[in-house]
Amino acid sequence: MIKRFFDILISTIALMVFGFIILAVAYSIRQKLGTPVFFRQLRPGLYGKPFEIIKFRTMTDQRDVDGNLLADDQRLLSFGHFLRSTSLDELPSLWNVLKGDMSLVGPRPLLMEYMPLYSPEQGRRHLVKPGITGWAQVNGRNAISWEEKFKLDTWYVDNQSLWLDLKILFLTVKKVLIRDGISAEGHVTVEQFKGSR
Repeated sequence: MIKRFFDILISTIALMVFGFIILAVAYSIRQKLGTPVFFRQLRPGLYGKPFEIIKFRTMTDQRDVDGNLLADDQRLLSFGHFLRSTSLDELPSLWNVLKGDMSLVGPRPLLMEYMPLYSPEQGRRHLVKPGITGWAQVNGRNAISWEEKFKLDTWYVDNQSLWLDLKILFLTVKKVLIRDGISAEGHVTVEQFKGSR
């Protein structure tokens, strides 16, 4: 209950403080990338229950001659890269926190298609609400392997506390300012998870 109160309080304050920035980013996306401004996708939440995450759109809808979307690195322009590197694309997810789908801190919500690929240990990451930031994000973000991420996620599940959340939020601000661990080597973000070997 304390964590939920903390989530509501901080997300409400953040939405008010960053309100102008959110509007400015939305306008810039509309001008540079067109519509829709927001990226919406089903993600697994607490106990794997699906919810719709909302973020700012960062990629174009460019397609090849057959109508297929181009590769991520071709659709992620400098403007989209800027949004991701500064984590401005995550600001709309504060609404998910306010609604109760997410927490400020917790394992990042990944793709629904990954659910059957988790080992029982990796699946424990869904015993808590997913977060905008988490222990894995401040310990490597996208620059570490999937196995390392999941170990950090389950460590958080076993050791979560308000003080740990505050530490993670502080370290997140630091990571964002120095733009560390934004992408995996050879990828614009991170390689697809195909199950642990």
